[in-house]
Amino acid sequence: MVGIGAAPLWLQRTMYASETPAQRKKILVAIFQRGAADGLNIVVPHGEKRYYELRPSLQIPQPTAAIDKEKSVIDLDGMFGFNPALAALKPIWDAGHLGVVHAAGSPDPTRSHFDAQDYMESGTPGMKSIEGGWMNRALLPVQGPESPLRAIALGASLPRSLRGPNEAVAIESLRSFQVRDANAAKIFEDLYLSTDDQVLNGTGKETFEAVSILKKVQGTPYSPSNGANYPGGRFADSLKQIAQLIKANVGVEVAFADYGGWDHHVQEMNALPNMLRDFGGSLAAFWNDLGDLRDDVVVVTMSEFGRTAKENGTRGTDHGHANVMFVMGGPVKGGKVYGKWPGLADHELYEKRDLAVTTDFRAVLGEVVANHIGNKEIGKVFPSYQGGPQDFRGFLKV
Repeated sequence: MVGIGAAPLWLQRTMYASETPAQRKKILVAIFQRGAADGLNIVVPHGEKRYYELRPSLQIPQPTAAIDKEKSVIDLDGMFGFNPALAALKPIWDAGHLGVVHAAGSPDPTRSHFDAQDYMESGTPGMKSIEGGWMNRALLPVQGPESPLRAIALGASLPRSLRGPNEAVAIESLRSFQVRDANAAKIFEDLYLSTDDQVLNGTGKETFEAVSILKKVQGTPYSPSNGANYPGGRFADSLKQIAQLIKANVGVEVAFADYGGWDHHVQEMNALPNMLRDFGGSLAAFWNDLGDLRDDVVVVTMSEFGRTAKENGTRGTDHGHANVMFVMGGPVKGGKVYGKWPGLADHELYEKRDLAVTTDFRAVLGEVVANHIGNKEIGKVFPSYQGGPQDFRGFLKV
């Protein structure tokens, strides 16, 4: 759509506001790895002998192995290490702004992609009756003008995470967020804003304000900062556009992007390294691009469940249970693997086949919501969750 008319009042105020850190919004960026990523081959427990026994053909060699170092685990703490395809993330780890929560996931036992993703995005494992998503509920009430771009998703449709009573918008691409015919756009705007239906009127107002803002963003050529080099592809492009909107100071508070294709039942090592290289390179570019805004941003990654500890007969892995989550940002106390490691011995595995969950994913998200965004009502953000601050892993500076 093409923006019509002058910028809304809240935007005029934002554009002329002081850029002091105290006045800037705290921003959460959530990334969903759809398909159930293999956490054991993303952050490898190379210090546990059982890992190598369970994965004779899918194992990542130990850092001390006398082979090509580019194919070996990148050691983090003597027990865990990055997949070598995540080399781009090591400098952020070393700088203390990237942390890992291992053996994290949902307490619900489902192995259905659809159900597990729905539970994670709603924030209500095992409950299908709850409407809306955790990111929408995490937004704090606003005083004064509200940005129509405070909650955004990069994609063709609004994800479950962002659905709910607070305004949110899905943007497939900043470059294509427009209507070619300005006359048609004017007609639609008049229809929306003149209707007696308050819902339609409100939706129309927010939509056209968003269009007006994005038109201004589109009109400014964008060049990533600080030598940030985004890989090609949809995921990198999504992060680049989120960085562009954050730096444009248009009121973004929460942002969502996803990356599909992690369901590696067959020949996992043919696909996983390239995906991780793209994933890590995109996150590193985003981090560099943010520059001095890093102190206001926390990125958290998740996947609906992990993969089986033991490889299958087709050099892949099947649907598992616990997984790994990354947390990255200026407020993150990085350079550490958080969470209780359950072990990979047969009696330690969930249902004798999967890495067991020792950190509820809501404890990870809840810590970011409470201690970064500032919404302390965790029980409302995650209905039915019985945990609280006592379950946080302590990866954020308070």
